Amino acid sequence: MNNKIGNYRWTICALVFFATTINYLDRAVISLLKSTLTDEFKWTESDYANIVVAFQVCYAIGFLGAGRLIDTLGTKIGYAVATTMWSIAAIGHGLVTNTFGFFVARGALGVTESGNFPAAVKAIAEWFPKKERAFATGIFNSGANIGAIIAPLTVPFIANKYGWKWAFILTGLVGFIWLIFWFILYEVPKKQKRLSQAEFDFIHSDVDEKQPEPNVDEPKISAMQLLKTRQTWAFAIGKFFTDPVWWFYLFWLPDFLQKQYGLSKTDIAFPLAIAYTLSTVGSVFGGWLPMWFIKKGWPVYKSRKTSMLIFASVIVTVIAAQYLGRINMWYAVLIIGLAMGMHQAWSSNIFTTVSDMFPKSATATVTGIGGMFGAVGGILIAKSAGKLFDYYKSIGDDQTGYLIMFIICGLAYIIAWVIMHLLTPTLKKINI
Repeated sequence: MNNKIGNYRWTICALVFFATTINYLDRAVISLLKSTLTDEFKWTESDYANIVVAFQVCYAIGFLGAGRLIDTLGTKIGYAVATTMWSIAAIGHGLVTNTFGFFVARGALGVTESGNFPAAVKAIAEWFPKKERAFATGIFNSGANIGAIIAPLTVPFIANKYGWKWAFILTGLVGFIWLIFWFILYEVPKKQKRLSQAEFDFIHSDVDEKQPEPNVDEPKISAMQLLKTRQTWAFAIGKFFTDPVWWFYLFWLPDFLQKQYGLSKTDIAFPLAIAYTLSTVGSVFGGWLPMWFIKKGWPVYKSRKTSMLIFASVIVTVIAAQYLGRINMWYAVLIIGLAMGMHQAWSSNIFTTVSDMFPKSATATVTGIGGMFGAVGGILIAKSAGKLFDYYKSIGDDQTGYLIMFIICGLAYIIAWVIMHLLTPTLKKINI
């Protein structure tokens, strides 16, 4: 079927995948250099947590305007502006000479990286029909895992060979390479000359999306109008409860492996690669499962909700990670990797609920609102983790702090699913 229709939409998906890979590569560098930077700048656990929070506060603030800006500028220009700015901010870390400089650099990175997911979700909504959106979202969202895999395989090597400053500079430069391909290959379907008529018709085959492209002359739906809908709050609350879990894994998993199992900075590369590989598989699986349900004749909302409940239920098992890790480290790595994979499966679907419930002209704005709530949740978990770990470190008991965090991580998705289901049982499209 794809041979008859055409496959250019998957080229767009690949572009968004690589942008997300770069986005996560740039933000993950600092977690892999934590011990090096702690020694050089004499950081406490709370100092590191505050630097993480600086990123997340600015990430949340950035979301307030990023989604609306991308809806206004359009996907092509909006994504390019975001990538340019976050690449400059990533490189700027290499120029830092003190702790305050890291607050500034992380803040700049947070504001600018907030543009990635609103632009990515908008691009997928423009280029894919509903039945393929979760799968396409799962593929591009797996870029977060690939970035996190590439980081431990490259950053320690660069830092050992050339110094920690070059680890930030070289990874930051990758974004400018992506920009070349973006400008060559991306355009909205209506203007894309490489797109066949058959594929154009397939992309716009959803009966409830009558307009092939948003009409630039029609009034935009304001953020205040969106905030009055149950659908916006369902997405925002879902992100608030579950995004922080991923932040926790991203910024503290390397530290957990080093403290719990005595691994060196280079020894953690392989366990991290395994965990993030499982995340990649989970992300793609998360996009495939609802598509499989839809092909069996299930309604879109039932396919989406059932898939998300399955993922949330599996994630509960992460509570046992530390206990099993006492038997063998690899049990902990595998169960955490499974939970991370199910998070990405959940993420593939929660992002897709935006295009299920909102018109294409509002997808980036709603994604930005939800992203802001997710970042606020990330701030709370980072501050809580820093204080929790400092307290248990002071009494010589690092393990209890991580046990508490794994319990929080395990239960967050079930709570989020219940609230979302109560607010939007059928993921009904808004009517403003």
